[in-house]
Amino acid sequence: MITLLLLAALLWPLCVAGSTVWQAYRTPAASRDYFPLLWISASWPALLLAFSGEVQWTIDAWMLGGYWELNTLSRPWLAFTALLWSLAAAHARGYFSAEQRKAQAGDQGAQRRCQRLALLWPLTLLGNVLLIIAQDIASFYLGFALMTFAAYALVLHSGSNEARLGARAYLALAVIGEGLILGGLLWVAGSAETLTLKGVREGIVAADDGALMALLLWLGFGVKAGVIGLHVWLPLAHPVAPAPASAVLSGAMIKAGLLGWINVLPLGVDGLSPALIQLGNIMLVAGLAAAFGAALYGVWQRHPKAVLAYSSISQMGMLTAMVAMGLAAPDVWSLILPGVVLFAAHHALAKGALFLGTSISEHMPRWPQPLLFALIALPGVSLTGALAAGMLSKWSVKSALYEMHHEGLIMLLTWAAIGTSALVSVCVWRQWQQRHSGGSDAFQWGAWLTALIAALVTPIWLPLPVGSVEVPPASEWLSLSWPFPVGVMVVVVGVLIGAGWRRHAVVQTLPAGDLWWLYSDLTLRGLRALRVIARACEKVKMASVTFSLALERTLMGHLKRGLFAEAWMRHHGSGLMMAFAVILALLLMWEGLR
Repeated sequence: MITLLLLAALLWPLCVAGSTVWQAYRTPAASRDYFPLLWISASWPALLLAFSGEVQWTIDAWMLGGYWELNTLSRPWLAFTALLWSLAAAHARGYFSAEQRKAQAGDQGAQRRCQRLALLWPLTLLGNVLLIIAQDIASFYLGFALMTFAAYALVLHSGSNEARLGARAYLALAVIGEGLILGGLLWVAGSAETLTLKGVREGIVAADDGALMALLLWLGFGVKAGVIGLHVWLPLAHPVAPAPASAVLSGAMIKAGLLGWINVLPLGVDGLSPALIQLGNIMLVAGLAAAFGAALYGVWQRHPKAVLAYSSISQMGMLTAMVAMGLAAPDVWSLILPGVVLFAAHHALAKGALFLGTSISEHMPRWPQPLLFALIALPGVSLTGALAAGMLSKWSVKSALYEMHHEGLIMLLTWAAIGTSALVSVCVWRQWQQRHSGGSDAFQWGAWLTALIAALVTPIWLPLPVGSVEVPPASEWLSLSWPFPVGVMVVVVGVLIGAGWRRHAVVQTLPAGDLWWLYSDLTLRGLRALRVIARACEKVKMASVTFSLALERTLMGHLKRGLFAEAWMRHHGSGLMMAFAVILALLLMWEGLR
């Protein structure tokens, strides 16, 4: 039965994509339904598979030999991923209803957009599911690459100039990341002669250049996970992507980078080399820099989804710091891993609910506005650790760090939670400023409310090992919840100060994408320098050609003169030979006389 569910989880999205192609050729545009119930159901077999139990599959006929597994890590990961994809797909049916009506009315642009999204959405889901259950290198990389490149259409959907910029940024960073991942995996696989992810972890520990291999893999997966410096695609892609696409991009797909780290880095292994421990320290610093830096930059954004993108970077920075402890302090990893999984699951559903909430504020249902915006803010409040599943996930991490006496990191993560609170507050405030009435489709607000509830009660439905979730003692509630009101107060004070500044000066908003514009400027400067060098090389080339032609003409002149001498020699050759023979005979006679 579980094997049948596995086949359904992998083949059903392909069937959904095939039905989309079939419909494009067999159904008239006026009656075409791009997002039917069949399309929404693409992730349902994977969701059922996550709750079916632990199992392993070995498939010798698959590529280099397939090894797939549902274990204590992949089951909860598959559960929250498939649930978020299901809710985002249901939300998408309502979100794209107006665009679908345009397509049915004959708008060819709308037809192309809906057709492209309907086709590549299930393929992106398929890649996401495959990389979660795969434990061999080939399957894992196939799933990761399929998810990465199929998701390009999710960012590009609207086709606007901003969407094209966000899609280019996403694709450029994706190609860099894929190159780093492929290079790292091939290096380790060749060195350790392994085809499994477990062998990759062991090969990194045993290799002399293990730290460099781990660095490649950390940076490669870090593109998806939003590592500082490689994060620039997130704030450019999220504001232009449709809300359902942003939900899965930030909730599910960004976690693929985190899962990649857990699968390939030797976390929690005793006896690591000093270089690997130093890499862990670098990861820790990078994670904390992202946690604080993204919060400081994100609060200045005007677009709600840009604010949420920086919130994702900040939260992933915290998760990066937690993963770094598996290298920098391996003894803490076994204790912190359950907390990391719960943190990732709660963040996925909460961030998905927040992104879906941006479409609710743009098409508000006829509910009391205070109630509506309180619900919109609720998953963000939970993200700060102030209530519900957020409090439990933060405590599961803090308790492990307390037990291993890492109080300094606890303090930094707590201060980073203030940044999360500030970002959520700014996001809700921006949504309030940009709210529009008009009514939401039942699929829209129904999927959003379901995601919100699932985020708040994540530990109840997530298939975690027994005893991995603990309720924090009442004495810790204040220490877990105080960052939320402090972050709100920081935003309120900032708004009041900003209002005063605007009376006297123009306050400019920092552009989304931050370092992207620096990278773009440096790239343009580099291209201009290359053009100058190319022109200089062209001048050198032309001078060389001119010199070569002049030299050729000179040599040809000498050659022609030599050819004239040859003609003279041919004309007088017989006489010269006779003269030479006479001279030779005389010399012989002279020699004989002597």
